[in-house]
Amino acid sequence: QVQLVESGGGLVQTGGSLRLSCAASGRTFSSYAMGWFRQAPGKEREFVAAISRGGGTTLYADSVKGRFTISRDNAKNTEYLQMNSLKPEDTAVYYCAADGDYGFLSRFTYEYDYWGQGTQVTVSS
Repeated sequence: QVQLVESGGGLVQTGGSLRLSCAASGRTFSSYAMGWFRQAPGKEREFVAAISRGGGTTLYADSVKGRFTISRDNAKNTEYLQMNSLKPEDTAVYYCAADGDYGFLSRFTYEYDYWGQGTQVTVSS
């Protein structure tokens, strides 16, 4: 079992930046690949980015590639999502998630075992 708590969301203007954090507690953080997903009103939850256990491999959705950076600090049991050049279409609730299976990084929600409660990101035009 692992508990995840996101923070760092807020209101920002178009072109601005935010850094989201996801603090983990419970089982060994480094045992999990980690991901970020987002869900806008009326839409399905979608993949944003994922990172391997050691942090050496990352995966991004095409819509955020080049603007967002996922990272992790296993010593601090924390995952991050640095979001730059934000657009109104990035507005959503952002969730971090943990994947306990070994294998390729996943874009699919059903592959992830644990989820945080989400943090709201709003980008104004």
